Amino acid sequence: MARDTKWIPQGVIPAVLLPFQEDLSIDEPSFRAHLRDVASVEGLSAITINAHSTEVASCSFDEQKRVLAIAKDEIGDRLPIVHGVYAEGSLEAARIARMAAEGGAAALLVFPPGPFTMGQRPEMAVEHFRRVSDAAHLPIVAFQYPLAGGQGYPLATLLKIIEAVPQVAAIKDWCASPQLHERQIRALQSRKPPVNVLTTHSSWLISSLVMGCNGLLSGSGSVIAELQVRLFRAVRANDLATARQINERIWPTAEAFYAEPWVDMHNRMKEALVMMGKLPRAVVRPPLVKIPQAEIEQIRKALIAAGLLDNAGRARKVA
Repeated sequence: MARDTKWIPQGVIPAVLLPFQEDLSIDEPSFRAHLRDVASVEGLSAITINAHSTEVASCSFDEQKRVLAIAKDEIGDRLPIVHGVYAEGSLEAARIARMAAEGGAAALLVFPPGPFTMGQRPEMAVEHFRRVSDAAHLPIVAFQYPLAGGQGYPLATLLKIIEAVPQVAAIKDWCASPQLHERQIRALQSRKPPVNVLTTHSSWLISSLVMGCNGLLSGSGSVIAELQVRLFRAVRANDLATARQINERIWPTAEAFYAEPWVDMHNRMKEALVMMGKLPRAVVRPPLVKIPQAEIEQIRKALIAAGLLDNAGRARKVA
């Protein structure tokens, strides 16, 4: 079956953060500045919004629509926008997808529905993606969760989704299993046309990229997009020595951002951007809460080790 696509999701795609005011409303000026800052990195292929990194679970439909409007206005003439589709049910997912298409998104990042934590049938997953694709004729990135939680799709189910919904052009792979990760890369990227695997295994990024992913989609790109671009290019060029040098700088940030509990990963990234002078505050919406001061200090040390801050706490350009 022919695939109905326009832009093909691939390459380095940061997922940006969403700044808030102290009253928990969206800080639009800071969001615009953050978008401009991330989008200024040479070598990106797109930007992702309304996903985990923007705390989409705490954003209303109207807020998601506003986030898209701001992103489209600020960077839409420079980079494609990947819009998250995060919903408990397929009807709401279709409504979000339709809104995203009408607002100028270039692709959709489709999250698995929450009810799948209680089990899923392949037909349920296919129906969910079919509803989304019928509502918006855009390329789809299927968000692949770990299988253990029930929201991940077994490979056989992924293949059924792709066969039934040709708009699925990529997966954002968070399967958390190196063996399954490589199996998916081999199975999906060898298809005609290929379905790209965009890794989000940012805690072991170099290992994941060496397996052959055709891209990466990660919230840590909100902080280290330039290092991600350099690493991706080095791996694609088979320059392992350079890749390992770059990874030495990325590793401290990965250790800090992706420590337990993982739910605070983007919370920590906000703290990093405050230290780097790129956000005025690190406010998060409940149920997230501010992380402890000792953990903030660990983030500071990681940024210094990565060469993003000097020992006096001043931001440094990526060299």
